[in-house]
Amino acid sequence: MVKKLLQQLSDAHGTSGNEESIYALIKKEITPYVDEILEDTMGNLIAVKHGDDFKVMLAAHMDEIGLMVSYVDEKGFIRFVPIGGWYAPTLYNQRVLIHGKNGMIAGVVGGKPPHMMKDEERKRGVKIEEMFVDVGAASVEEVAALGIEIGDPVTVDRSFAELSNNRVSGKAFDNRAGVVMLIKAMQRMKSPSTVYAVFTVQEEVGCKGAKTSAFGIDPDCAIATDVTIPGDHPGIEQKDAPVKMGKGPVVAIVEAGGRGVVAHKRMISWLRDAAEKAQIPVQFEVGSGGVTDASSIYLTRAGIPCTSFSIPTRYIHSPVEVLDIADLEAAVDLLVEALKTRPDFSTH
Repeated sequence: MVKKLLQQLSDAHGTSGNEESIYALIKKEITPYVDEILEDTMGNLIAVKHGDDFKVMLAAHMDEIGLMVSYVDEKGFIRFVPIGGWYAPTLYNQRVLIHGKNGMIAGVVGGKPPHMMKDEERKRGVKIEEMFVDVGAASVEEVAALGIEIGDPVTVDRSFAELSNNRVSGKAFDNRAGVVMLIKAMQRMKSPSTVYAVFTVQEEVGCKGAKTSAFGIDPDCAIATDVTIPGDHPGIEQKDAPVKMGKGPVVAIVEAGGRGVVAHKRMISWLRDAAEKAQIPVQFEVGSGGVTDASSIYLTRAGIPCTSFSIPTRYIHSPVEVLDIADLEAAVDLLVEALKTRPDFSTH
């Protein structure tokens, strides 16, 4: 069940460079349905279904944004650096988990209280570098006794919740939604091609795992599964983000105004044709915002025909991301349908 798997993966923890627990969950889910499981030097998990000589790469990043312990002061307050793209007001006063050598330690992100701020401080808000984690310790020695060390990863302590209309909220839908798409598609799909489902590391800090795995596989084409921003709620105009939640998954034509992937036209027509044939709802996007693993994959070696395939998700890079389960189910259906064939690169 798509919703149950998303909940399991969302509630789990794995920041960039510390994806081991997510790796273990994915491996357990996917191993019975594939011919081979590989791990490369970077830590990417590569699940392979063998077919003919045509190689299709599907990529979904495992990592989530988080923090890392960088310093503990004499009073036991823990300083950190952000791992991935945080917006400061989103992080302030969150409850977090420090993943130390003795297990997970609960803490809260603290900072100067607004009651004690000057007017100009209230207006600018608390900066990330002014924040700290409070685990209740009174000294650096007490922090050490808890098993907390410099370099320990820190994640937000937030759990999956069901909303109305088959919509759900949780942390790390970016990109556990993409991971679910790949797992479920590999469980169901039958393809003439050899399909590599790559669960990549370190996307949130530069799409690093995608670049190295694509170089190693050297696929004939690739799809990166991820999330994208819909423009269907207050604070954002539809003209700036024309896709909507509940209207189907999204195929990127261009990411980040061309700074990211500029999708190969045959990849777009391949997915469009599959959607039309199976009557699966799909949206198309010319994006001005962020990039996905596709931005690294398509520039690997001599170039790899590529696009990204995403779920409209509200409030990304926050602990309360929201998506529509129907979009996720439609995305799985479309991947399965598309992989019955392959893109035609015989003409330009």
